[in-house]
Amino acid sequence: MKFLSFEYQGKATYGVKVKREEAAWMLPAIFAAFGSGDYPQTLLEGLQQNAQIDFQEAVRQVVAEAEKSDDKDSYKAPFKDIKFLPPVTPTNNVIAVGRNYKEHAEELNNEVNRLYVFTKAPSSLIGDGNEIPLHADVTSQLDYEGELGIVIGKYGHKIPKGLALDYVYGYTIVNDITARDLQKEHLQAFLSKSLIGGCPMGPYIVTKDELPTPENVSIVTKVNNEIRQDGSTSDMLLKIDDLIAEVSKYVALHPGDIIATGTPSGVGAGLKPPVFLKTGDEVKVSIDGIGTLVNTIGE
Repeated sequence: MKFLSFEYQGKATYGVKVKREEAAWMLPAIFAAFGSGDYPQTLLEGLQQNAQIDFQEAVRQVVAEAEKSDDKDSYKAPFKDIKFLPPVTPTNNVIAVGRNYKEHAEELNNEVNRLYVFTKAPSSLIGDGNEIPLHADVTSQLDYEGELGIVIGKYGHKIPKGLALDYVYGYTIVNDITARDLQKEHLQAFLSKSLIGGCPMGPYIVTKDELPTPENVSIVTKVNNEIRQDGSTSDMLLKIDDLIAEVSKYVALHPGDIIATGTPSGVGAGLKPPVFLKTGDEVKVSIDGIGTLVNTIGE
């Protein structure tokens, strides 16, 4: 399943992509019509309830009922009429891993012999198709980083590596927008990576059953349709189970938390000469099995 959150007819809601259609099933409406008892009002609530009920199976059941309905189209929101939101907004900061691709670390003259973790504020999250502000008042070196995002499905602390994948609900795409000059000036990553609009995410969360080999998929970033990053998640130094086990040694993970797993080489700061984002640029990040996250740079 491909889950998404979106605005439709002036209201924020969530759903799953209709198979073979550019539309979403509106899950709150379907749960109200065909479900029983309380139902989650947001995707985050659905992930949080997943420990008590099989949220994914509940969605399958009500969507099957909607498909048989005589007025099934009334439960669909066409993509052309929606505004994509971040699929989920975690209650905590987005957890991000740096220097997890050797060639990317080397292009920025960084060492790769240690875990490098930082966070991005939830206020930086935006959805597919939304505009990333240029923030010219604070930076002249806005850059992109296409990444695979892990979506946590249940609470865990000090998770053993052998059980780590049991805590994954699915995967998404993250663009780790970074102000390179601020990153160097501050000697840390939080502010330079938490600017408003600095964490595009989506368009979907793909459940892990639909992406069985997340550590062997291509990840491509294009700026104005020019390929800048052309890598594979197989090049990650720390794999998904490594990251979950290591991060959860120190912080508890909760349903809806996002771990961005690092980026391949080809960022603007690594080009010779460096090329940073400017107003009007279109940035596309594509990951096989998930889709394409598209955003433009604003004023």
